[in-house]
Amino acid sequence: MLSDVAIEMMSSRFILWRCLHAGPLTEATLDQPRPHPLVPWDRLRARNLPLLAKLTQVYGSCAVVARHGTHIVGQLRFYPKIVCDMAAPGPGLCMQQTFPAGPADDFIGNNFPPLDQIADKTLFVHCLMTGSPQQEDNPYKRKGLGSRLVRTLAGWAREEGWHAVEATAYADLPSIYAVTGQAGKTFYEKLGFSVIETGVESAFAEEGAEGFVRALLKEAADQGMDAMAARTRYTMQLPLI
Repeated sequence: MLSDVAIEMMSSRFILWRCLHAGPLTEATLDQPRPHPLVPWDRLRARNLPLLAKLTQVYGSCAVVARHGTHIVGQLRFYPKIVCDMAAPGPGLCMQQTFPAGPADDFIGNNFPPLDQIADKTLFVHCLMTGSPQQEDNPYKRKGLGSRLVRTLAGWAREEGWHAVEATAYADLPSIYAVTGQAGKTFYEKLGFSVIETGVESAFAEEGAEGFVRALLKEAADQGMDAMAARTRYTMQLPLI
């Protein structure tokens, strides 16, 4: 039963150093990823574990985790905006990828200021996953777990003294969530977020489109959505004070 799923802030006791693309994880399988020709797991683990541990030490946590028994079935990664700015330009903080999509190997060497030294006390949602977003057979999809993860983050952030939570959102198209771990605009609006900025997502440009973009535009067209709406990037914000 999904009512048995526990939602908790990630702590230094257990660092979720990789994501759920391959399906739910256990603490036993976390360090046993399947070999992948394009993913250097040993290098990512060597970078991610100490980096996430340091961020957790400085800020108390940098992820919300959903557990169903021994299985990790959901995650929400977040970082202070000032930390995201250190990784700019680009997304820069994907724990499943090498630089520049992921942090540089020496990113841990940055001076991450504590909350009381940060002027813009805003947290940024980097990615959100329930079950395994790339698998069709996903019993954790559309069961309210994503909303619980976001609400848990908002409650914890308010108590810790953060002033706002921001997230990037796109049109409500399943292919975007499956590939990017970014939820739709409607999802965040239902949780009290509002749009504070819009732009065109350059990664979704039509010229030289990769297979993902072609599939995205077809999915949008099948739903009666024009191409520009499918390419729109929304910055959503939830005030906490």
